[in-house]
Amino acid sequence: MSDEQEPNQDPQSSALRPFLVLAVLLALAAAAAGLWWTLAPAPPKEAPVARTPAPVAAPTPSAPVAPEAPPAPKPRPTRKAEAPATSAPAAPAVPTTGELHIDSDVPSAMVFLDRKFIGNTPTTASDVPPGAHHLNLTAEGFDGYSDDIDVAAGPADVMVRFKEIRLNEKVNVVHKHAFGSCEGRLVADPQGIRYETTNKSDAFSMKYAEIETFEVDYLKKNLVIKKRGGKQYNFTTKAENADPLFVFHRNVDKVRQQVAGVKR
Repeated sequence: MSDEQEPNQDPQSSALRPFLVLAVLLALAAAAAGLWWTLAPAPPKEAPVARTPAPVAAPTPSAPVAPEAPPAPKPRPTRKAEAPATSAPAAPAVPTTGELHIDSDVPSAMVFLDRKFIGNTPTTASDVPPGAHHLNLTAEGFDGYSDDIDVAAGPADVMVRFKEIRLNEKVNVVHKHAFGSCEGRLVADPQGIRYETTNKSDAFSMKYAEIETFEVDYLKKNLVIKKRGGKQYNFTTKAENADPLFVFHRNVDKVRQQVAGVKR
């Protein structure tokens, strides 16, 4: 075969021929390699290695969690109770009469007010008109009690002590002088007798032990008081009779005998 180029041969196809040969060779090589891979014996498989699993720590029990308490309800604002409107209390009525609570140191003494029996002690005399009244009490084994009291409106307590020496006697008198007279009042208490008058030179005061004569003449309406070793006084009354002098003498003489030890 001659090295000379054929006159009708395409110059472009001559240039592509080496590339086509290379492509064919690569395809053949790839086919050979695949055939060898298919026919080659498979390598032995390694036996699987048993692995011991790592111990898993048991979960630590946790303290029970208390359920969360629901929030406390907010207190509702309370309204202060409004006090009901009240009218001002009526002023207590002013008493117009007296009320005497009468008692004594001797139980069940009989009580008389203005000579009217009221009851036995302790007792109460209600609706007593204000003003002067006469009170009497009697108890068995004791001298009677007699006194003029002035009652005021409202309550009052009266305590009578029979076991004590007591005396409060008064009588309006006229002192008869040798010439003329003067008026005054005889007053007796457990300490003695005194004569109260505006004529200061005629006034006197005597203890029972100082009295030498103490006598009353009912018919002559005359009361005689003589101081031991001293002056004598003669008293009369403007009353219709000698009753005021007689009562005064009787009540005073009882105490006089007790205090001074005078025997009749």
